[in-house]
Amino acid sequence: MIYFYLFCFLFLVISGYFRLAEHFNIIDKPNQRSSHTLITIRGGGVIFYFAALFYFFWSGYRYPFFFIGLSLMAFVSFLDDIYTLSNKLRIVVHLISVAFLLHQLDFFQQSWPLILVAAFVIIGVINAYNFMDGINGITAAYSFVIIWLLWLANEHYDFIDDQLLYFLAIGNLVFFYFNFRNKAKCFAGDVGSVSMSFILIYALFLLIIKAANPIYLLFLSVYGIDVVTTIGIRLLKRENIFKAHRMHLYQYLGNEAGLNRLMIAFFYSSVQLFIGFFIIWIAGFSVVHQLLFSVFLLLILASGYATLRWYVYRKYVQPGIKN
Repeated sequence: MIYFYLFCFLFLVISGYFRLAEHFNIIDKPNQRSSHTLITIRGGGVIFYFAALFYFFWSGYRYPFFFIGLSLMAFVSFLDDIYTLSNKLRIVVHLISVAFLLHQLDFFQQSWPLILVAAFVIIGVINAYNFMDGINGITAAYSFVIIWLLWLANEHYDFIDDQLLYFLAIGNLVFFYFNFRNKAKCFAGDVGSVSMSFILIYALFLLIIKAANPIYLLFLSVYGIDVVTTIGIRLLKRENIFKAHRMHLYQYLGNEAGLNRLMIAFFYSSVQLFIGFFIIWIAGFSVVHQLLFSVFLLLILASGYATLRWYVYRKYVQPGIKN
């Protein structure tokens, strides 16, 4: 029954937010770098934060330092959706929020090099999730996959309260209803992609620590390949990697190749789900087997990504540049 109440509560929250967004003009207007053509409400992903907030109070204030970090992240990201804050302010808040997350994980007992690597990975995942939130449905669909994979792993390792995953999934379901459409009612906004990624990376680190196995980072391998490769290409072109662009593969597929964006979101999520099942299975093998699998997987992903990107670029992007 609690799940039904939560669904109703979150549905009312997002419906109320739509009215506020329309009144205060919190909207996303299409421009030359956009993958949409209609004015759409921005920040609907705030519902992810409210799902976590509901869990926080319902659970008796569990994971308090993590929640403080999440609240800071969500607040500054929501302000950025409205006003466009300076990069320096966002970076400072992100670092403070990650520090709270690491404190919740008792990670400051580790060596400083390991702490810095963990902070780099966390910030990288948060930014990658934000970069990939560029077409309808991709954040919602991909997040469902990660939540499900974490739940499956939790059945074996019991590293997190299942209820947090359930509550987050219900929040994602409400957002999915309004976003997984050809003409979306709302976009996640920075507040959505950042909040979702912050929660997922916290759960993922809990899993990695409990299992003493970093292979579970490959739960994010599909996003990782797209982001890392795109950043590498932009660096080779000496472009500002923090400037908005339309060079991700999913953007080429949707904008230049003209494929249905919901099918692209489904494709990315399905590939990650398929990989996730293999990761859970291979985690029971020896370290050598896991290492070989990881290298093989990344090579396959990278080569498949490069081939598809080259094909789309030559057939659809390059002719447009010449014209």
